[in-house]
Amino acid sequence: MLNTTQSDAETPWQPAGPGPAAPAQAGAGWRADTILATPARQLFASGDLDEARAMVGRVMRPHHLGVVGSTQRLNARMHHLPLGEVSLNRLRYGAHVEIRPGPLEDFFLVQMPLAGTALIESGPQRVDSTPDVASVVSPDDNLAMHWADDNDQFMLRVGRSLLERTLVGHLGCTLARPLRFQLGFRWRECPAWRCLMAYLLDCSSQHADLAGHKLIVHQMEQLVAATLLSTLPHNYSATPAGRRGAVLPRHVRCVQDYLQAHAHEPASAEQLARIAGVSVRSLYAGFKEFLGISPMHYLRDLRMERARAELVSGECQNIAGVALRWGFAHLGRFSASYKARYGESPSQSLRRHG
Repeated sequence: MLNTTQSDAETPWQPAGPGPAAPAQAGAGWRADTILATPARQLFASGDLDEARAMVGRVMRPHHLGVVGSTQRLNARMHHLPLGEVSLNRLRYGAHVEIRPGPLEDFFLVQMPLAGTALIESGPQRVDSTPDVASVVSPDDNLAMHWADDNDQFMLRVGRSLLERTLVGHLGCTLARPLRFQLGFRWRECPAWRCLMAYLLDCSSQHADLAGHKLIVHQMEQLVAATLLSTLPHNYSATPAGRRGAVLPRHVRCVQDYLQAHAHEPASAEQLARIAGVSVRSLYAGFKEFLGISPMHYLRDLRMERARAELVSGECQNIAGVALRWGFAHLGRFSASYKARYGESPSQSLRRHG
């Protein structure tokens, strides 16, 4: 029985039905001691608390990390394999630790203990995680964890943007509320999930340069997202395709808000992606999916609207000054784009409203 508590109002999904009991390693498709356990995949090994916190924070997010008990000694080790918007990770601390990252914000995290136990508290939910019970942490929920000293976790980090885009593609509409998974998940009892993990680990062990094959990585991202959404209970599990919502993904809203406030300042796609906390590719995909244009096209349109607002305000006398203020360095191109958009030249707008 999963020791999980949750708020029904916050998470309106139906839990998965009971399945047959499975031995801890049965059907897993791998041996626990071989998961990512090659020197090439090792990110760090350290007994220093600050170093462990910093190194894990690079892959996940900055967090509080503390050793519980005066007799405990840290013996941390992490292996890491990035695959686009997905990464495979294995982490143990070798001591009883308290971990408080708060909301993950831009990624989902599936934690599958290979050994030991952990107490996971995520928003309104709580689960005692064991080698049979994984935890699926959603990005908007405040996260706090206690890992036992024997806890050895295999973790899948999945970009929020990837999952949201995939879900929107399935539903055929924007999301009315944030995607949230049921926290507890009996991962060894789900054949599709076991097969996915075995496939990812087999590929990572057979191909040292797997991350460099962009097309393969893209297909893996899609497979991970589709499997997560189809096999793990979440608050859209019972939503029929075609039901419409109105809320844009967080990273698209974030960039929209930033550009609205900073349209007069220089901006690049890389800068906007950093602000949103996603990759440039994810940023472009999100804008294309939900707004039908690229973020830079959105910025150009916004600047053009601001320029026109100045020209028709009746308080402007200098077209070149307006164009430069809103980032249009070439006056001829600005005038041509303006006329194509508004059906009149900047000078005509100025004369009519001046």
